[in-house]
Amino acid sequence: MAGKSLVLVIPGDISTQTGGYIYDRRLLRELESQGWDASHISLGKSFPKPTNSDMQEAREKLIAADRESILLIDGLALGALEPELVRALDADVIALIHHPLAYEGNLDSKSRERFFETERVNIEASKRVIVPSPHTKNLLTGEYGIDDSKINVAEPGIDFFKCNQEKLEPPLVLSVGIQVQRKGHDVFLKALAQITHLDWQAVIAGSVQDEQYATELQKLLIDLNLENRVSIESSVSGMELADLYCQASVFALATRYEGFGMVFNEAMSYGLPIVSCETGAVPDTVATGAGKLLAVDDFESFAGALAEILEDESVRNEMSQASKQAGQKLKSWEQTAETVSRVLASL
Repeated sequence: MAGKSLVLVIPGDISTQTGGYIYDRRLLRELESQGWDASHISLGKSFPKPTNSDMQEAREKLIAADRESILLIDGLALGALEPELVRALDADVIALIHHPLAYEGNLDSKSRERFFETERVNIEASKRVIVPSPHTKNLLTGEYGIDDSKINVAEPGIDFFKCNQEKLEPPLVLSVGIQVQRKGHDVFLKALAQITHLDWQAVIAGSVQDEQYATELQKLLIDLNLENRVSIESSVSGMELADLYCQASVFALATRYEGFGMVFNEAMSYGLPIVSCETGAVPDTVATGAGKLLAVDDFESFAGALAEILEDESVRNEMSQASKQAGQKLKSWEQTAETVSRVLASL
Protein backbone atom coordinates (compact mmCIF):
# COMPACT_ATOMS: atom_id res chain seq x y z
CA MET A 1 0.00 0.00 0.00
CA ALA A 2 1.37 3.37 -0.94
CA GLY A 3 2.19 5.86 1.79
CA LYS A 4 3.41 5.21 5.26
CA SER A 5 5.10 1.97 6.23
CA LEU A 6 4.03 -0.02 9.28
CA VAL A 7 6.43 -1.16 12.00
CA LEU A 8 5.11 -3.52 14.65
CA VAL A 9 6.99 -3.11 17.92
CA ILE A 10 7.12 -6.13 20.23
CA PRO A 11 9.25 -7.29 23.14
CA GLY A 12 11.26 -10.46 22.63
CA ASP A 13 10.66 -13.12 19.98
CA ILE A 14 7.65 -12.76 17.67
CA SER A 15 7.49 -16.56 17.31
CA THR A 16 6.59 -16.93 21.02
CA GLN A 17 3.58 -19.24 21.43
CA THR A 18 1.15 -17.05 23.34
CA GLY A 19 -2.15 -15.61 22.20
CA GLY A 20 -0.81 -12.06 21.99
CA TYR A 21 2.18 -13.00 19.88
CA ILE A 22 0.08 -15.23 17.62
CA TYR A 23 -2.24 -12.25 17.08
CA ASP A 24 0.73 -9.98 16.33
CA ARG A 25 2.42 -12.21 13.76
CA ARG A 26 -0.80 -13.24 12.00
CA LEU A 27 -1.83 -9.59 11.78
CA LEU A 28 1.57 -8.65 10.36
CA ARG A 29 1.40 -11.44 7.78
CA GLU A 30 -2.12 -10.51 6.64
CA LEU A 31 -1.31 -6.79 6.42
CA GLU A 32 1.67 -7.62 4.21
CA SER A 33 -0.58 -9.70 1.95
CA GLN A 34 -2.98 -6.75 1.74
CA GLY A 35 -0.23 -4.50 0.39
CA TRP A 36 1.19 -2.81 3.46
CA ASP A 37 4.95 -2.27 3.73
CA ALA A 38 4.99 -4.03 7.11
CA SER A 39 7.88 -5.14 9.30
CA HIS A 40 8.64 -5.56 12.99
CA ILE A 41 11.32 -4.66 15.48
CA SER A 42 11.98 -6.56 18.68
CA LEU A 43 12.77 -4.89 21.97
CA GLY A 44 14.43 -6.67 24.88
CA LYS A 45 12.67 -9.73 26.24
CA SER A 46 12.72 -8.28 29.77
CA PHE A 47 9.69 -6.11 28.95
CA PRO A 48 7.26 -5.31 30.52
CA LYS A 49 9.79 -5.01 33.37
CA PRO A 50 12.74 -3.83 31.28
CA THR A 51 16.33 -3.81 32.44
CA ASN A 52 18.23 -0.54 32.04
CA SER A 53 20.04 -1.90 28.99
CA ASP A 54 16.80 -3.07 27.34
CA MET A 55 15.18 0.31 27.98
CA GLN A 56 18.16 2.12 26.47
CA GLU A 57 18.03 -0.13 23.41
CA ALA A 58 14.29 0.59 23.11
CA ARG A 59 14.94 4.33 23.16
CA GLU A 60 17.51 4.03 20.38
CA LYS A 61 15.36 1.82 18.15
CA LEU A 62 12.19 3.87 18.52
CA ILE A 63 13.84 7.26 18.10
CA ALA A 64 15.53 5.95 14.94
CA ALA A 65 12.18 5.02 13.40
CA ASP A 66 11.31 6.81 10.18
CA ARG A 67 9.00 9.74 10.91
CA GLU A 68 6.92 8.67 7.91
CA SER A 69 6.22 5.27 9.45
CA ILE A 70 3.46 4.11 11.76
CA LEU A 71 4.59 2.44 14.97
CA LEU A 72 2.09 -0.19 16.11
CA ILE A 73 3.35 -0.84 19.64
CA ASP A 74 2.26 -3.98 21.50
CA GLY A 75 0.96 -3.27 25.00
CA LEU A 76 3.64 -5.46 26.59
CA ALA A 77 6.11 -2.81 25.47
CA LEU A 78 3.98 0.33 25.43
CA GLY A 79 2.83 -0.09 29.01
CA ALA A 80 6.42 0.01 30.25
CA LEU A 81 7.95 2.69 28.01
CA GLU A 82 8.84 6.05 29.46
CA PRO A 83 5.99 8.50 28.67
CA GLU A 84 8.53 11.17 27.73
CA LEU A 85 9.89 8.85 25.04
CA VAL A 86 6.47 8.03 23.59
CA ARG A 87 5.51 11.72 23.42
CA ALA A 88 8.83 12.59 21.73
CA LEU A 89 8.51 10.09 18.87
CA ASP A 90 8.16 11.63 15.40
CA ALA A 91 6.34 8.61 13.97
CA ASP A 92 2.61 8.10 14.47
CA VAL A 93 1.98 5.71 17.37
CA ILE A 94 -0.87 3.20 17.52
CA ALA A 95 -1.36 1.25 20.75
CA LEU A 96 -2.13 -2.48 20.42
CA ILE A 97 -3.58 -3.47 23.79
CA HIS A 98 -4.39 -7.18 24.21
CA HIS A 99 -5.17 -6.53 27.85
CA PRO A 100 -3.82 -3.87 30.22
CA LEU A 101 -0.67 -4.78 32.12
CA ALA A 102 -2.26 -3.50 35.32
CA TYR A 103 -4.73 -6.38 35.05
CA GLU A 104 -2.04 -9.05 34.92
CA GLY A 105 -2.31 -11.46 37.86
CA ASN A 106 -0.03 -11.65 40.88
CA LEU A 107 1.01 -7.98 40.87
CA ASP A 108 1.67 -6.05 44.07
CA SER A 109 -0.27 -2.81 44.49
CA LYS A 110 2.75 -0.62 43.73
CA SER A 111 3.47 -2.38 40.42
CA ARG A 112 -0.20 -2.29 39.45
CA GLU A 113 -0.42 1.45 40.12
CA ARG A 114 2.78 2.10 38.17
CA PHE A 115 1.60 0.09 35.16
CA PHE A 116 -1.82 1.72 35.27
CA GLU A 117 -0.44 5.26 35.17
CA THR A 118 2.18 4.52 32.50
CA GLU A 119 -0.36 2.74 30.34
CA ARG A 120 -2.91 5.51 30.76
CA VAL A 121 -0.49 8.25 29.71
CA ASN A 122 1.02 6.30 26.80
CA ILE A 123 -2.33 5.16 25.43
CA GLU A 124 -3.61 8.71 25.66
CA ALA A 125 -0.56 9.88 23.68
CA SER A 126 -1.25 7.35 20.90
CA LYS A 127 -3.09 8.43 17.74
CA ARG A 128 -5.29 5.31 17.72
CA VAL A 129 -5.84 2.24 19.89
CA ILE A 130 -6.51 -1.30 18.69
CA VAL A 131 -7.99 -3.87 21.08
CA PRO A 132 -9.14 -7.48 20.53
CA SER A 133 -12.49 -7.26 22.30
CA PRO A 134 -15.35 -4.92 23.30
CA HIS A 135 -14.50 -5.79 26.92
CA THR A 136 -11.01 -4.31 26.62
CA LYS A 137 -12.44 -1.24 24.89
CA ASN A 138 -14.91 -0.71 27.72
CA LEU A 139 -12.11 -1.18 30.25
CA LEU A 140 -9.98 1.49 28.59
CA THR A 141 -12.85 3.99 28.34
CA GLY A 142 -14.27 3.30 31.79
CA GLU A 143 -11.16 2.76 33.93
CA TYR A 144 -8.47 4.59 31.96
CA GLY A 145 -10.56 7.46 30.63
CA ILE A 146 -9.51 6.92 27.01
CA ASP A 147 -11.68 8.60 24.37
CA ASP A 148 -14.07 6.04 22.91
CA SER A 149 -13.65 7.44 19.39
CA LYS A 150 -9.95 6.53 19.16
CA ILE A 151 -10.41 2.87 20.16
CA ASN A 152 -11.02 0.24 17.48
CA VAL A 153 -11.97 -3.40 18.09
CA ALA A 154 -10.23 -5.95 15.84
CA GLU A 155 -11.20 -9.38 17.11
CA PRO A 156 -8.71 -12.20 16.48
CA GLY A 157 -9.24 -14.46 13.52
CA ILE A 158 -9.14 -18.24 13.53
CA ASP A 159 -7.35 -20.91 11.51
CA PHE A 160 -9.72 -23.76 10.77
CA PHE A 161 -8.28 -27.28 10.94
CA LYS A 162 -9.98 -30.45 9.76
CA CYS A 163 -9.70 -33.29 12.26
CA ASN A 164 -8.82 -36.78 11.14
CA GLN A 165 -8.08 -38.13 14.64
CA GLU A 166 -10.43 -40.04 16.92
CA LYS A 167 -11.32 -38.77 20.38
CA LEU A 168 -9.03 -40.25 23.03
CA GLU A 169 -10.19 -42.72 25.63
CA PRO A 170 -10.42 -42.10 28.49
CA PRO A 171 -11.76 -38.64 27.54
CA LEU A 172 -9.12 -35.94 27.23
CA VAL A 173 -9.67 -32.67 29.13
CA LEU A 174 -7.49 -30.06 27.44
CA SER A 175 -6.30 -26.77 28.94
CA VAL A 176 -4.27 -24.30 26.86
CA GLY A 177 -2.53 -21.29 28.36
CA ILE A 178 0.93 -20.05 29.29
CA GLN A 179 2.19 -21.02 32.72
CA VAL A 180 1.50 -17.86 34.71
CA GLN A 181 -0.67 -17.32 37.78
CA ARG A 182 -3.36 -15.49 35.77
CA LYS A 183 -4.22 -18.62 33.77
CA GLY A 184 -5.34 -20.51 36.89
CA HIS A 185 -3.79 -23.89 36.12
CA ASP A 186 -3.46 -24.44 39.87
CA VAL A 187 -7.25 -24.14 40.19
CA PHE A 188 -7.67 -26.58 37.30
CA LEU A 189 -5.45 -29.15 39.03
CA LYS A 190 -7.35 -28.77 42.30
CA ALA A 191 -10.61 -29.29 40.40
CA LEU A 192 -9.32 -32.44 38.73
CA ALA A 193 -8.29 -33.80 42.12
CA GLN A 194 -11.99 -33.66 43.12
CA ILE A 195 -13.10 -35.97 40.30
CA THR A 196 -10.51 -38.75 40.33
CA HIS A 197 -13.36 -41.26 40.67
CA LEU A 198 -14.24 -40.54 37.02
CA ASP A 199 -12.47 -41.79 33.93
CA TRP A 200 -10.44 -39.02 32.22
CA GLN A 201 -6.96 -37.82 31.28
CA ALA A 202 -5.77 -34.22 31.02
CA VAL A 203 -3.14 -32.10 29.30
CA ILE A 204 -2.08 -28.55 30.16
CA ALA A 205 -0.34 -27.06 27.11
CA GLY A 206 1.49 -23.78 27.62
CA SER A 207 4.98 -22.34 27.60
CA VAL A 208 6.67 -21.34 30.85
CA GLN A 209 6.45 -17.58 31.37
CA ASP A 210 6.89 -17.64 35.16
CA GLU A 211 9.51 -20.14 36.35
CA GLN A 212 8.39 -20.00 39.98
CA TYR A 213 4.75 -20.63 39.09
CA ALA A 214 5.73 -23.49 36.78
CA THR A 215 7.69 -25.08 39.63
CA GLU A 216 4.70 -24.68 41.95
CA LEU A 217 2.47 -26.39 39.38
CA GLN A 218 4.78 -29.40 39.20
CA LYS A 219 4.81 -29.66 43.00
CA LEU A 220 1.01 -29.35 43.16
CA LEU A 221 0.68 -32.06 40.51
CA ILE A 222 2.63 -34.46 42.74
CA ASP A 223 0.98 -33.36 45.98
CA LEU A 224 -2.45 -34.07 44.45
CA ASN A 225 -1.31 -37.48 43.13
CA LEU A 226 -2.22 -36.50 39.58
CA GLU A 227 1.11 -37.09 37.87
CA ASN A 228 -0.14 -40.30 36.20
CA ARG A 229 -3.26 -38.64 34.76
CA VAL A 230 -2.19 -35.08 33.95
CA SER A 231 0.60 -34.00 31.62
CA ILE A 232 1.97 -30.44 31.66
CA GLU A 233 3.51 -29.72 28.26
CA SER A 234 5.62 -26.57 27.98
CA SER A 235 6.65 -27.03 24.34
CA VAL A 236 3.85 -27.82 21.90
CA SER A 237 4.02 -27.08 18.18
CA GLY A 238 1.08 -25.73 16.22
CA MET A 239 0.35 -29.11 14.65
CA GLU A 240 0.66 -30.91 17.98
CA LEU A 241 -1.80 -28.47 19.53
CA ALA A 242 -4.24 -29.00 16.64
CA ASP A 243 -4.02 -32.75 17.26
CA LEU A 244 -4.76 -32.22 20.97
CA TYR A 245 -7.83 -30.12 20.14
CA CYS A 246 -9.03 -32.86 17.80
CA GLN A 247 -8.48 -35.61 20.39
CA ALA A 248 -10.02 -33.71 23.31
CA SER A 249 -13.59 -34.11 24.59
CA VAL A 250 -13.62 -31.02 26.84
CA PHE A 251 -11.74 -27.70 26.92
CA ALA A 252 -11.08 -26.17 30.34
CA LEU A 253 -9.26 -23.02 31.45
CA ALA A 254 -9.64 -21.77 35.02
CA THR A 255 -8.43 -18.31 34.07
CA ARG A 256 -8.43 -15.42 36.51
CA TYR A 257 -8.66 -12.80 33.74
CA GLU A 258 -8.71 -12.55 29.94
CA GLY A 259 -8.71 -9.49 27.70
CA PHE A 260 -10.05 -11.78 24.99
CA GLY A 261 -8.86 -15.38 25.16
CA MET A 262 -8.11 -16.68 21.68
CA VAL A 263 -8.09 -20.25 22.98
CA PHE A 264 -11.86 -20.11 23.48
CA ASN A 265 -12.35 -19.36 19.79
CA GLU A 266 -9.96 -22.20 19.01
CA ALA A 267 -11.95 -24.56 21.22
CA MET A 268 -15.22 -23.55 19.54
CA SER A 269 -13.70 -24.02 16.09
CA TYR A 270 -13.20 -27.66 17.15
CA GLY A 271 -16.70 -27.91 18.64
CA LEU A 272 -15.52 -28.51 22.22
CA PRO A 273 -17.61 -27.97 25.35
CA ILE A 274 -15.90 -25.29 27.46
CA VAL A 275 -15.45 -24.90 31.21
CA SER A 276 -13.96 -21.59 32.32
CA CYS A 277 -14.55 -18.57 34.56
CA GLU A 278 -16.84 -15.58 34.46
CA THR A 279 -14.14 -12.96 34.20
CA GLY A 280 -12.91 -10.32 31.77
CA ALA A 281 -13.90 -10.96 28.18
CA VAL A 282 -14.68 -14.65 28.69
CA PRO A 283 -18.49 -14.28 28.94
CA ASP A 284 -18.51 -12.27 25.69
CA THR A 285 -16.21 -14.74 23.90
CA VAL A 286 -17.70 -18.11 24.85
CA ALA A 287 -20.97 -18.59 22.97
CA THR A 288 -24.24 -19.18 24.79
CA GLY A 289 -24.71 -22.89 25.41
CA ALA A 290 -21.10 -23.74 24.54
CA GLY A 291 -19.65 -23.27 28.00
CA LYS A 292 -20.11 -23.36 31.74
CA LEU A 293 -18.55 -20.30 33.40
CA LEU A 294 -17.81 -20.37 37.12
CA ALA A 295 -16.52 -17.90 39.68
CA VAL A 296 -12.78 -17.28 39.68
CA ASP A 297 -10.80 -19.57 42.04
CA ASP A 298 -13.83 -21.77 42.81
CA PHE A 299 -12.22 -25.16 42.14
CA GLU A 300 -15.13 -27.11 43.63
CA SER A 301 -17.67 -25.61 41.22
CA PHE A 302 -15.17 -26.04 38.41
CA ALA A 303 -14.90 -29.73 39.32
CA GLY A 304 -18.68 -30.05 39.36
CA ALA A 305 -18.98 -28.59 35.85
CA LEU A 306 -16.29 -30.92 34.53
CA ALA A 307 -17.97 -33.91 36.14
CA GLU A 308 -21.36 -33.09 34.64
CA ILE A 309 -19.93 -32.85 31.13
CA LEU A 310 -17.88 -36.02 31.50
CA GLU A 311 -20.73 -38.04 33.00
CA ASP A 312 -23.71 -36.80 30.98
CA GLU A 313 -23.38 -37.52 27.27
CA SER A 314 -26.48 -35.50 26.40
CA VAL A 315 -25.08 -32.39 28.12
CA ARG A 316 -21.74 -32.90 26.40
CA ASN A 317 -23.37 -33.30 22.98
CA GLU A 318 -25.60 -30.23 23.40
CA MET A 319 -22.65 -28.07 24.44
CA SER A 320 -20.53 -29.47 21.63
CA GLN A 321 -23.19 -28.63 19.06
CA ALA A 322 -23.54 -25.05 20.37
CA SER A 323 -19.77 -24.70 20.33
CA LYS A 324 -19.48 -26.02 16.78
CA GLN A 325 -22.21 -23.69 15.48
CA ALA A 326 -20.49 -20.67 17.07
CA GLY A 327 -17.12 -21.77 15.74
CA GLN A 328 -18.39 -21.84 12.18
CA LYS A 329 -19.28 -18.13 12.44
CA LEU A 330 -15.87 -16.93 13.64
CA LYS A 331 -13.92 -14.36 11.65
CA SER A 332 -10.84 -15.03 9.55
CA TRP A 333 -7.47 -13.36 10.11
CA GLU A 334 -8.01 -11.62 6.78
CA GLN A 335 -11.03 -9.86 8.27
CA THR A 336 -9.03 -8.91 11.36
CA ALA A 337 -6.36 -7.33 9.17
CA GLU A 338 -8.96 -5.50 7.07
CA THR A 339 -10.24 -3.83 10.25
CA VAL A 340 -6.72 -2.79 11.28
CA SER A 341 -5.90 -1.67 7.74
CA ARG A 342 -8.78 0.82 7.85
CA VAL A 343 -7.41 2.24 11.08
CA LEU A 344 -3.93 2.58 9.60
CA ALA A 345 -5.30 4.22 6.45
CA SER A 346 -7.15 6.79 8.55
CA LEU A 347 -3.78 8.26 9.50
